[in-house]
Amino acid sequence: MATTLVVAASAVLLALLGVPVLLLVVRGGAAGLTLLGSDAELRRSLLLTGATATAATVVTVVLGTPLAWLLARGRMPGAAVVSAVLDLPLLIPHPVAGIALLLAFGRGSPAGGALERLGLAIVGSPLGIALAMLFVSAPLFVSGAREAIARVDERYESVARTLGDTPSRAAWRVTRPLAGRGLLAAAVVMWARAVSEFGAVVILTYNPKVVSVLSYDRFTSFGLGAVLPVAAVLVILALAPLVVLRSLKAQIAFGEP
Repeated sequence: MATTLVVAASAVLLALLGVPVLLLVVRGGAAGLTLLGSDAELRRSLLLTGATATAATVVTVVLGTPLAWLLARGRMPGAAVVSAVLDLPLLIPHPVAGIALLLAFGRGSPAGGALERLGLAIVGSPLGIALAMLFVSAPLFVSGAREAIARVDERYESVARTLGDTPSRAAWRVTRPLAGRGLLAAAVVMWARAVSEFGAVVILTYNPKVVSVLSYDRFTSFGLGAVLPVAAVLVILALAPLVVLRSLKAQIAFGEP
């Protein structure tokens, strides 16, 4: 009886998660793939989304990996406060995140005004899109990277230091390669989350449109029929990072080099 209830509960949840996506792909998938060849706006939107998500991910990997190492090794002063700051963007509504970024980097703010004088506009620009994506998805990378680094025995770094390496050099030469697949998996998770962001992006940059904003725009302007192909092709393209992520996680679980 207990097993039957577990199976039934699992089936209900899987149906709630899977059936809407399946219906979307079935009803709009073929038309969406056709649109890739005929809809220039969709192609531009996809390229913009991929480019800004990649830029946000690269910046976060560069800045976030050292932070993840400090947190994993217990060398970050006020680690509890730092962790809370990192988790906060995951907990606040994303339009609120966009409003916070607008307050900090909008044209009327000191930082935004200074950037504009340097020719770096945040609002209504790809830079603003990348900033919004970074804000809401960087915590996912840092969290995943911290776990990947924590799985590497710190004694390996200690051995490297006895051979003359500095702590940072030991981390780069020893821990980074051993944690490499976990770091890559964390970067894939961040990239996928950045691609799907809507709330923070739409506050900072409605035009040019990323795919999430384009989907919303077509739905509000033309209705469900017009947005179905776009939404379906996004679901189909989302399978790529999922496949990469599952492959990486499987290799990590089995300890493949």
